Amino acid sequence: MAVKSVALVAHDNKKEELVQWVTDNNTRFSPLKLYATGTTGRLLGERLKRDDINVLLSGPLGGDQQIGAMIAEGKIDLLVFFWDPLEPQPHDPDIKALLRIAALWNIPVASNRATAEFILTSAYMTDDKHSPQRPDFSYYTQRKI
Repeated sequence: MAVKSVALVAHDNKKEELVQWVTDNNTRFSPLKLYATGTTGRLLGERLKRDDINVLLSGPLGGDQQIGAMIAEGKIDLLVFFWDPLEPQPHDPDIKALLRIAALWNIPVASNRATAEFILTSAYMTDDKHSPQRPDFSYYTQRKI
């Protein structure tokens, strides 16, 4: 079975909630390849005592865009993004771009703990038959403009 890759992102007010959720599910996360933006990745590494978490740039400094590029390249199977709906975000355009890329490439996105639990415990995460279908964009890449 192919190892699934999970991108983990959290706004400041949601970082502890995400870190706690991953800690609570450490057994499920142990076989997965993890990517995380800046501070979130550092906090996860410290809490889980794992040195194999791929820590990217901080979200506002390009980490969100790094994850978006990895989604487009087919390197991410799940995006877990605990975002704070009560706090304005100065890098909101980056966040919208990340969510757009995830939707475009048919990648499941969990924006809160309840949704993340459903996806993490689903057959999608343990069965190769339940991988996302990559869309066929050949029409857009082959047409003359």
